Amino acid sequence: MSICKRVQQWATFARTWHIYDCTWQNPFDSAKIISKHLMGMNKPIYHPMNDCGDHVVAINTKEMALPGDEWIKRVYFHHTGYPGGASWTLAWELHEKDPTMVMKKAVYNSMKGNLQRRYTMQRLHLYADDKVPEDILANVSHQIKALRPVPQRLDHIDKEIVDNFPKIMDYPEDYIIR
Repeated sequence: MSICKRVQQWATFARTWHIYDCTWQNPFDSAKIISKHLMGMNKPIYHPMNDCGDHVVAINTKEMALPGDEWIKRVYFHHTGYPGGASWTLAWELHEKDPTMVMKKAVYNSMKGNLQRRYTMQRLHLYADDKVPEDILANVSHQIKALRPVPQRLDHIDKEIVDNFPKIMDYPEDYIIR
């Protein structure tokens, strides 16, 4: 095998590192995209029995958003293995205890039927905020695009831009809002 072909083969089978920002993202929709990269379904060499997946670093899991009233209605089940060890935890309670756990469970459940799911999850690196260790950030070479755009907060926009924004009407000076 020539040197050029060998390098091409190494690049084909190499595990790349992706970063994904979970700010304002639905964890269940995000989990589908993250699991595709973890299992290697985005590669042309993918096969269900081939372990060719990549690493994914998910940041800002503390800022993710569940649709509707899922925070109060979604329940997560856990069993310790001992008699009477079953417990159900609401999503907001689980998120307060560990901000990465909801995303971890969503990704785990999105890989149903994957025989290597346990080992594939070891390549998922979750962080509650954007403070990622330098040795992990040094490996990241690709960013996964967010599914929905994050709106800019009004208090983060320059006052000059807000004042120059076109107005439909000007309220009189003595106007009182009731």
